[in-house]
Formats: sequence, C-alpha cells, structure tokens
Amino acid sequence: MKSLKAIRIFLLVSCFVVLSSFAAAQTTTLLKRTTTKTDKFDFGSGGTLALIGAPNGSVTIEGWAKNEIEILAEITIEAPAEADLDRISKLTGFTLEESTGRTGVISYGIHDKKFLKRNDKKFPKALLTTPFRIDYTIKVPRYCDLQIDGGTGDLTISGVEGTMRLNYLDTNAKLHLVGGAVTAVFGKGSADISIPTRSWGGRFVDVQLAAGTMNLSLPTGLNADFDASILRTGTIENTFTGFKPRVRNVQFTDKLIAAKAGTGGVSLKFAVGDGTMKIK
Repeated sequence: MKSLKAIRIFLLVSCFVVLSSFAAAQTTTLLKRTTTKTDKFDFGSGGTLALIGAPNGSVTIEGWAKNEIEILAEITIEAPAEADLDRISKLTGFTLEESTGRTGVISYGIHDKKFLKRNDKKFPKALLTTPFRIDYTIKVPRYCDLQIDGGTGDLTISGVEGTMRLNYLDTNAKLHLVGGAVTAVFGKGSADISIPTRSWGGRFVDVQLAAGTMNLSLPTGLNADFDASILRTGTIENTFTGFKPRVRNVQFTDKLIAAKAGTGGVSLKFAVGDGTMKIK
C-alpha cells in the first residue's frame, strides 16, 4: 500500500512538473521588432506593378499624379531572443525586378525554403514558425496596371485606373474603382467594392469571394449589365432600385440577379460561394 501511495504521489508530482513546463512554454513572450524599408523611382503611366506579398501582411495602393512609384514596407518580426531577431531581419524584406514598363516587388522571408537554402543553410528549424509580416503602402501613377498576390491581410486600392488582377487568400478588401478592368479572386473574408460615378469608364469587373461578405456600393443612374450570384449557401440583399431584369420573364431571387442598370453596357459580375452579398 505504501509503495502504491508513493507511486501515486510520484505521478502527481510528475504531472504537475510537466503541466508547469507546458504552461511556461505557452506564456513565453516573444520579442518584437518593427523596421521600415522604402524605395522610390521613376515609373511612367501605363506600366505594370506586380506585387507578391508576404504570407501575412496588408497592401494599400493609392494612385497619384506623379510618374513615380513610392514603396513603404513596414516589416514586423517576432522571435524569442535579440540574436534571433537579428538573424531573421537579414532574411526578411522585398526585392525589385525591373524591366521596361514593368516592376515586380517580390517579398522574401523564412517561409521560402529555397530562399533559405541559398542565404542561410543552417537556419534553425525551431525558428521556422516564428511570426512575421510585411505591410505595404505603395503609391503609383493613376494610369497603372496592377497584379497583386497576397496571403492574409487587408487590401485597399484607390485612385488607380488600369487593368487589375488581384488574388488574396484571406482579406478584408476595399476597392474604390475609378475605371479600368478588374479580375479579383478572394478566398475568405470581406470585399467592399464601390463605383463612385454613373459615368464610370471601366471596361469590366469580375470579383469572386469564396466565403464571407461582399458589399457593393453603386451610383444612382449607373449604366451596366449586372450579374450577382450566390454559388452555394447564403443570400443576396438588394436595396439598389436601378435594376430591371435583362430577360423579361426571369425574375430576381435571393441567389441570382441578372439585370440591366440604365441603358446597360459595361459588364459587372460578382459572385460569393458561401456568404452574403449586400447591394446598395
């Protein structure tokens, strides 16, 4: 009996030690370091900016009147020790690939195994999962094409008139469209899309959101051929009064709207896989 009691006490003490160690590991505070990297260069209207973002990080792009691109990248790294921060900082940032009429902004970091093999072959495995993010704020000429690929983070685009191809896995996107052509695919999150004027000069818009909420803000007097659909589960909430059925005997439902606004014209297509679409 005494030996059994001793065993029980030993097991309880061992469990307590293990749980205490686990709790201590869980509450380890990571150090954080935020740095900025900037660049600015001449860039003519009509060119293309292609950005490959970090796995985590926001992208804000604003059109301006200058024939220049200005990049501000805010890089945030977390790690257990200052030496680790120093090591990871040297491996995190962006590089430019420049050619005539096109500039690529390529994010790099410890998530890229090929990059690590080239630049730090002995990088500790224990640090591979340390969190980092790169948040971009970029100014481009108003007439500029965009190719944006991102992971998780907010996306905001305003004042840009050009061809846009946008891909984001998880985002809260805000697109203030002034013209051009837009093809966007978002994995999950939200997408707020506004067309500010009835005389919108764009060629087409095609936005797809796999899961989440899409908010569409349309101007009174808009002229467009409009399509909205819920592909699986969810509803369309429509309070825009300027629609009429494109086909007279095909009425709108809470899953599908095929409409003409005003005299028709430019093609506007929006789809949500699972979620809600709100049109106002």
